[in-house]
Order: sequence, then structure tokens, then C-alpha cells
Amino acid sequence: MIDEHKIREICSSDPEKGFRILMENFQEPIYYYIRRMVVSHEDAEDILQEVFIRVFRHLDSFRNESSLSTWIYRIATNECIRFLNTRREEVVSAEEVQEDLIAKLKASDYVDYENELAVRFQEAILNLPEKQKIVFNLRYYDELEYTEIAQILDCTVETLKVNYHYAKEKIKEYILNG
Repeated sequence: MIDEHKIREICSSDPEKGFRILMENFQEPIYYYIRRMVVSHEDAEDILQEVFIRVFRHLDSFRNESSLSTWIYRIATNECIRFLNTRREEVVSAEEVQEDLIAKLKASDYVDYENELAVRFQEAILNLPEKQKIVFNLRYYDELEYTEIAQILDCTVETLKVNYHYAKEKIKEYILNG
């Protein structure tokens, strides 16, 4: 992966080339992060497109208060939350949103359905409260440090550790007792 400082330099001098380099370096991890949040490939593609439109539009206002990747994850997180909130407005309850996400999970090729434990694991993650789901995905799958996640979510490391702990306990409980 190219150095983030170099990416910003290229974006300043040649925005189109810089944006292509940004996409090459961040598109795949951000896509999978979004996909874990919204499940559907089509929804993830739409959100990913919106994320990179926002990144491109606002790259010149990036203030270097965090790493470029942290900033992009924050935009992706906000877009996922916005999408999921819109979905909640369209349906009657949060439970229906969860049921819809689990139905999409079962209809997608995202999980190996021969592996029942993998399916239960994904269902357990989808059943987490939003904040715990975000923290769990960023820590477990994206392997981000708590300090990075704290910048993405604008909260303390201690709060994240508590959310991650509760998420792990809820996932374990779901898998064992479903």
C-alpha cells in the first residue's frame, strides 16, 4: 500500500490520479466493512460509491487529525448508519431490520452455508446493537487498533473496549444458546 502522505500529495497535484490511487488502496477493505454492516452486495456497492464520492469531494478539507484510512472508515461508518436509519424508517421496528438483514445474509453468497457455525456467527453479529456491531467489525475483521476506532467513532478507548467485550459475550451467548 502506498504511503498516505504520498496519496494526499498526488490528490493535490492530480486529483483524478490521486482518486484512482485512493480507490486502489481502500476500495476492497472499505467494501467488506460496509458489506458486513449491510449484508447485501448491491447495498454495499451503492454505499461504497457514496463513500468515495464524499471522500473525493472533501479530500481537500481533510485536516490530518487522523490517518487517511481512519477518515475514510469514519465516512463509511456514517454512510452505513445513515443507510440503516433510512431502512428503519421504512419498516415498523428494529427487529424487522434485523430479520431483513438475516434474510439477506441467508440469500447471499457471503457465507459458506455448509459451515453452520459461520452462519450462526454472522447472525450473531447482525443481532448486535449498532454500536457494538460497528466496534466488533472494526476490531475483529478490520483489525484496527482501539485508538483508530476511537477516532472513527469519536469516543473513548475505554468505551470501545466495553462495547467490544459485550459484543463478544453476546455473540458467544447467541452461538451457544441461539
